[in-house]
Amino acid sequence: MQYDCAIVGGGPAGLNAALVLGRARLRIALLDNNQPRNGVTHASHGFITRDGIEPTAFRQIGYEEVLRYPSVEHLQAEVISIHRTDQGFALHTSSDERLQARKILIAVGLKEVFPQIGGLRDFYGRSLFNCPFCDGWELRDQPLVVISEQPSVFHGAKVLYRWSRDIVVCTHGHAENLTAEQRQQLADKGIRVIDTPIASLTGQNGLLERVHFIDGTHVERSGGFVAPTFMPHARFEDALGYRVQENGGIHTDAMGKTTVPGVYAAGDSAYVMPSQLILAAASGSKAAMSVVADLTEEDWIRHQD
Repeated sequence: MQYDCAIVGGGPAGLNAALVLGRARLRIALLDNNQPRNGVTHASHGFITRDGIEPTAFRQIGYEEVLRYPSVEHLQAEVISIHRTDQGFALHTSSDERLQARKILIAVGLKEVFPQIGGLRDFYGRSLFNCPFCDGWELRDQPLVVISEQPSVFHGAKVLYRWSRDIVVCTHGHAENLTAEQRQQLADKGIRVIDTPIASLTGQNGLLERVHFIDGTHVERSGGFVAPTFMPHARFEDALGYRVQENGGIHTDAMGKTTVPGVYAAGDSAYVMPSQLILAAASGSKAAMSVVADLTEEDWIRHQD
């Protein structure tokens, strides 16, 4: 099957790209394995008219809107390989489907790698999150914990201070990520720093209650934020040759074009941060406009021949 563009990933970036491309009367394949990274959360925030929506409901509304356009086709499958052909690109899926597309838009997103802490997954998405802009309001004025092995831990604590003044920072054994000056600034704000590695998190029904350390001590917290390491969910740079940034995101220009002609990227794949629905959707819209512009130029010249 020949498509004008194949979109790899059906999150907010891929869906918004499909919407723009479908409205441009282009034949689109939207490929998605239905394993969204935000599926563990009970609500998404920060998207006007959709504040507080459940991620599954957001995706359902998105697909209903996109698939109203007859030129958009949804294939629920994982793309396992992509390579360039004389006609554009060939894709092979986990369900053994093979299709051709003139352009490729990668919007498959990132996966999170968390610190190795017992019980962490039991609370992630319910009382433990990674973005205060997304979930800080719901945890306002509560006793919170910041768990981070990253050099950005100081910045994370400062940002969270806007929502709560009762904060404990846990470096999980990575004391080197805070300077003496930063520690003093945190102490001046009443923020305690604990460098002892965390043994486990405990609580009930997804609600955090205690942070336990390997030395047998603990602190009581009702929620907080954890800094994961983000990794590309799927990597095609070896086959396609596009440039990748140091953080693993695909390098693009302001309109979603990668360093390889015919390949575009949007959303978390292009490391659009902060990782929010509204920003991912916007980047998908811009990348789709780039696809339309490039196809328009190609078709204009072809039709003059």
